[in-house]
Amino acid sequence: MRHQSIGFIGGGRVTRIILEGWQRAQKLPAKVVVSDCQVEALARIKARFPGVETAGCSAAAAAQDVVFLAVHPPVMAEICAGTQGALKPEAIVVSLAPKFTVAKLGELLGGFVRIARVIPNAPSLMGLGYNPVAFGPSLPPNDRAEVKALLEPLGECPEVPEEKLEAYAVLTAMGPTYLWFQLQALREMAADFGLSEAEMAPALKRTVCGATRTLLESGLTPAEVMDLIPVKPLAEMETQVTELYRTRLPGVYQKIQP
Repeated sequence: MRHQSIGFIGGGRVTRIILEGWQRAQKLPAKVVVSDCQVEALARIKARFPGVETAGCSAAAAAQDVVFLAVHPPVMAEICAGTQGALKPEAIVVSLAPKFTVAKLGELLGGFVRIARVIPNAPSLMGLGYNPVAFGPSLPPNDRAEVKALLEPLGECPEVPEEKLEAYAVLTAMGPTYLWFQLQALREMAADFGLSEAEMAPALKRTVCGATRTLLESGLTPAEVMDLIPVKPLAEMETQVTELYRTRLPGVYQKIQP
C-alpha cells in the first residue's frame, strides 16, 4: 500500500468502529492520527488504541496520506474549511457522512478533488460491515483500490452510484438500530426461560441470519415466507411497527439528502 499514514478528523463512534475493525483483523495501519476538539473522545481512543496518535487540532490528521472525515453533517462545512491548508496534494479524502456530495466536498475543500465517500455501518467492528463506497471522478484507479483495501478488513465494500449513498445510510448505517433493541429483548427473554448464554447465542444468531436469508433467497414471496410459521405472538403489533417504518424513515431520508 503506497499510503502509510491515516488521519481521522473526528474521534467519535465511527472512528472507533473502524479502528476496532482494523485492530481485530490485525490490519491497523502503522501510523494513525485522530484529531478531535473533545479531550474525552481522544482519551477514549488512546485507552483502546495506545499506538494511535491523538491531537486536538484537525490539521494534524488532515496532513496524513488518507484523511477520513468522520464528522456529522452539521459541522462538515466548518471542518472542511479548517483542513484546506493542511491537505497534501496527493492525499485521498474519504468522507464518512451522508448529505455532502463529492462535488460539494470539493467546493468546501477549496477545489481539492481526490475524494471518496463511504457509508459505514457498525458491524464493521466485527469485520462484518457493509460499507458502500462511491468515488469522485478525479480519483484514479490505483487510489480507488487503496481505499477499498482499507475497507476490506471491515467487511463488504461494494462500489455504488453516489446518488444511492443516502438510501444506503437509512438501510445499512441506521439499520441495526431498528433491530438491536428487539433482539436484546428476545435474548433477555430466552435467559428468563432458562437458556444459558452458550445455548441461546448460537440459536439467536442462526435464527436471525436464517430468517434474513429465507426472506431474500428462498424464492418465496414475502407473504409466503411470513406464512411459514403459524404462531405469531406479536401479530397484532405488525401493522403498528410497519407504519412506524413508513412514517419515520422517509423523513430521515429526506433530511440527509444533498
